[in-house]
Amino acid sequence: MPTLSLRRTLLCLFALTNSLPAAEMAPREPARLSTEFCVGCHGINLVGGAAPNLLDSIWKNGGDDDSILRSIREGAPAAGMPPFGAALTEGEMRGLLGYIRRQSRAFALGAIPPAGPAPSSVAVKSEKQAFRVETFAGPLDTPWGIVFLPDGKMLVSDRIGEIRLIEKGVLQPAPIRNTPKTFVRQDGGYLDLIAHPDYAKNGWLYLAYVELGENRYTSMTRIVRGKIRDGAWVEQQDIFQADQKFYFNDTSHYGCRFLFDRTGHLFFTFGERGKAIGAQDLSSPLGKIHRVFDDGRIPPDNPFVGRPGACESIWCYGNRHVQGLQFHPVTGKLWATEHGPRGGDELNRIEPGRNYGWPTISDGLAQKEEKIEGTERAGMESPIAWWSPSVAPAAIEFYTGDRFPNWKNNLFIACLVGRQLKRIETDGDKVVHQEIVFSEMGRVRDVVTGPDGLIYLAMNNPGRIARLVPDAPRPADIPSLPPDPAPPPLPPMPTLPPLKK
Repeated sequence: MPTLSLRRTLLCLFALTNSLPAAEMAPREPARLSTEFCVGCHGINLVGGAAPNLLDSIWKNGGDDDSILRSIREGAPAAGMPPFGAALTEGEMRGLLGYIRRQSRAFALGAIPPAGPAPSSVAVKSEKQAFRVETFAGPLDTPWGIVFLPDGKMLVSDRIGEIRLIEKGVLQPAPIRNTPKTFVRQDGGYLDLIAHPDYAKNGWLYLAYVELGENRYTSMTRIVRGKIRDGAWVEQQDIFQADQKFYFNDTSHYGCRFLFDRTGHLFFTFGERGKAIGAQDLSSPLGKIHRVFDDGRIPPDNPFVGRPGACESIWCYGNRHVQGLQFHPVTGKLWATEHGPRGGDELNRIEPGRNYGWPTISDGLAQKEEKIEGTERAGMESPIAWWSPSVAPAAIEFYTGDRFPNWKNNLFIACLVGRQLKRIETDGDKVVHQEIVFSEMGRVRDVVTGPDGLIYLAMNNPGRIARLVPDAPRPADIPSLPPDPAPPPLPPMPTLPPLKK
């Protein structure tokens, strides 16, 4: 993590650059603009990610030059695309248009491959472990959450609005029936899925999904629990449903990641839904991490219980868009990953009642109506680590299995940008080392340790469940063996009489 002085220097350089009139700035290279503004949603080669392929000549809002420039300049708010007119000069927008046209021609000629099926197995040698990335099950669309059941089966929530069953590595052909109807657009759809800690006895599963509001075009995350019986979702109960005033005409930052603690409390996350200031409003559930009992009741020891006007499920606030939650296996403390604006993605240590600063402090650059005032402020928590450019961190997992002994207690972070898996070594509350374990194999959204000790990943583009399987240990990891003992001396050869002729 850069030192405070280096961070301040970088921010000063950013501020200086942003303070120059557009006419005085040298136009930035189109390829650089594509990396900064486009690949996070449209994929590393612009052939599709969370947003559609930009190179296949299929345009929803017109494919002529003026229409594409208008889309870049004004965005498409209904589809979740922000406007870039304030961030780019007219010359840069035209340069970006030309770049997209050139890449489209290369795509048409086959020089840029489409987002196709993943290889069944890829060998990787990382710093401490040789392994293979294997496709375990698929195809899926956009798998979001992985759940292992006590009988060895796996459930997966797919953002398109399905819960899928995987049995013995085989994706069953039909999704679970009778699951809730969802609103699928940009970040919306089915989100996380988790089993109750006592699932073997009670059968409860918890699902987060996006639903439409009472007012036209509005939507918000809803949390329910239910059971699966004979292939169908049954006995649904509400765990959390926000007031209709928090259903917005915006399709970004819904959340939602789940986590149970050892005493059966359910933690869940809500993004600030593109309304940054709401993260500081304790009367709003948005931009927060929440904690409830397993049936949705409010624990009396939550930090804002009894505060007039406060949403009493709030555990902490000032969060932009948390998509990873996990307890440290040694310290027991809660860790979280959070999406920043343009850069400034965060890894945080979460404490009850604390303010994590959004949108007042951030190491990223403001966009839309956001007004970032600096990187730190008294009474607000700064991140343990941050990343710029963005890596779009999703789920996290502290590895506690025995199949990868060199990774014991390391933190793994699923990343959407760069299609990568990060490995983090920690010392108490400090990050002491980072490694990109692999990259460019698909957008990684969930990372889970299986009951077999292997690491399982939910990935899209292409959509599948993959797993990491250890290869034979590298030479440096093979312990040296003592030399074989010297063999006993041979007895002397007997003297033979000379041969007779």
